[in-house]
Amino acid sequence: QVQLVESGGGLVQAGGSLRLSCAASGLTFSNYGMGWFRQAPGKEREFVAAINWNGISTYYADSVKGRFTISRDNAKNTVYLQMNSLKPEDTAVYYCAARWGSPTAKISDYLYWGQGTQVTVSS
Repeated sequence: QVQLVESGGGLVQAGGSLRLSCAASGLTFSNYGMGWFRQAPGKEREFVAAINWNGISTYYADSVKGRFTISRDNAKNTVYLQMNSLKPEDTAVYYCAARWGSPTAKISDYLYWGQGTQVTVSS
């Protein structure tokens, strides 16, 4: 049974930082591209960042480029999202997702999803 468990969310002031983690189990982690997505209240879920199996290739939404960094540790079956210079508009539930093979920015390409972790940025 595949499980993705996010952690690290919380309340932070604008300009602050948070590091999200997503621990995976029940799959051969290094075979999967991993993505982070977010969903703000009243809005559709959107792509944030993705990383390929070995961490060499990373992809970012324009809205977070230069502020967020995605990384992974295959020995720990974990993917991370370092979020710096946070803005109130970054407030959302953040989800990690797994896709066999190369990562994409398309929600429907991902088979496995975590339950999400809340990130709230106050102004």
